[in-house]
Amino acid sequence: MKSRIIFTILLISVSFVTFGQVDEKVNTIDAYMSQAIKDWNIPGAAIAIVKDGEVILEKGYGVKSVNTNEPVDKNTLFAIASNSKAYTSAALAQLVDAGKLSWDDKVKKHLPYFELYNDCVSEDMTIRDLLSHRSGLKTFSGDLLWYGTDYSREEVIRRAKFLKPTYDFRSHYGYQNIMFITAGEVVAAVSGMSWDEYIQKNFLDKLGMGSTLTSITAFDKKTNKSEPHNEIKGANEVIDWVNWDNIGGAGALITSAHDATQWIKLQLNKGSLENEKFWEEDQSNTMWTIHTPKKLSNWHRKNFPSKHFSGYGLGWDLFDYHGKLIVNHGGGYDGFISQTILVPEENFGFIVMTNNNNSLSYAMMYQVLDLFFAPEDMDKKDWGAMFLEYKKQGLVDAEANEKKIKEERKTDTKPSLNIPSYAGYYEDEMYGGLTIVDREGILYFSFDHTPLFKGTIEHWQDDTFRLHWSTKMMLPKGMANFNVNEGKVVDLIIDVPNPDFDFTEFHFFKKEKKTKKSSVKATY
Repeated sequence: MKSRIIFTILLISVSFVTFGQVDEKVNTIDAYMSQAIKDWNIPGAAIAIVKDGEVILEKGYGVKSVNTNEPVDKNTLFAIASNSKAYTSAALAQLVDAGKLSWDDKVKKHLPYFELYNDCVSEDMTIRDLLSHRSGLKTFSGDLLWYGTDYSREEVIRRAKFLKPTYDFRSHYGYQNIMFITAGEVVAAVSGMSWDEYIQKNFLDKLGMGSTLTSITAFDKKTNKSEPHNEIKGANEVIDWVNWDNIGGAGALITSAHDATQWIKLQLNKGSLENEKFWEEDQSNTMWTIHTPKKLSNWHRKNFPSKHFSGYGLGWDLFDYHGKLIVNHGGGYDGFISQTILVPEENFGFIVMTNNNNSLSYAMMYQVLDLFFAPEDMDKKDWGAMFLEYKKQGLVDAEANEKKIKEERKTDTKPSLNIPSYAGYYEDEMYGGLTIVDREGILYFSFDHTPLFKGTIEHWQDDTFRLHWSTKMMLPKGMANFNVNEGKVVDLIIDVPNPDFDFTEFHFFKKEKKTKKSSVKATY
């Protein structure tokens, strides 16, 4: 009896120490986030942490909008972009469990119109390939087909056949949103309902994620949502939400810290929650197994010595850290950046969401992981401060690059032709049309299928013109390079240096008249 009493006292003491340590760490994170959004000049943010099935932190920071200064709370919505990919993989896992498809089914079995750069690749591409970024296409290739366009999901997929590969099929990692759009359309084809309907019925409704949306078209005046921001010369300005409906299974979800805790609990419990099974446990093991390895850079090896591997599973990014498997994914939307992190063996997960473009959510991944799981004697870094310095250096580099562009400009040149000669209709076989009009000596351009992409172009040097956007967006200025031959404009290449969208994938040829617009209709 005495031994039992002593054991019970010791157990209670250990529990108090453990809970006390967790509370202390939560307080540390809370204080860190409060200061970090000030240091980073981020209007608003939210974080939620789940440990052993319990929510230990769920909080908003800062404001939803610099225009209203309304505070962010745990129910405020943020776009989570590519964090949506895990939902698409989970949906397909359910359909695999139901016997309606196999991970190794050919894509064309379910989407006969699917076609890529090579007949053999088109015929051999599987569901597993779609979800693991090994199509042979480079990272973000083709994203201008969906971003801000009026193309349906199906039309985006159809037009992807014009994309040129960078690698051999299944030989290299290349992050591919269009393949996940395709995966979402497989969900629709097999289930008989749109991707949005499937996610709503099978996850959001059942998990009680009542605030989470699949489209900005569901916003109303009562919606508790954050606003996207762009930081220009140290000042945040609100920008418009861009409709991402056509990205579907690759990045359409908009959620809150509170709702996200349900998704994190389900993931950590490997497909089961509150006596309901969403998918078999082995499917989690499949989604959390590396299907496409990624090379660890020298920078990663230097800064993360406990990292030994990195790769992509099915809808999840994977690496080891402090001897533990880290299952994670980031998401970037215009004016929103987020990160979801799972540590399965510790039954621990969290999400960080912010409402301007920054690297804080990525830094917070390591800040939180170090706090909870790093060895006690390890010299811990301040990841937020480290990445903030990278941000500051990036701004300096961008300013220096703009200065260099201006210094290297040949100011004594003229265009080969008079200004009105550059006006007209231009067409790329993959994207479609671009129109340039002359209005009293000023050239105005507009991408026919992307309402966001419009503005003016002014002569820069020779037959190169500087491109200026007339809409608020995240993209920098670019160049429009015309090819003139025998007194006529032949074609046009647009170059807008940025890490996300490759405009040089389009080659616009000048046409005499505009061709008929595509008749493929949206199916969502």
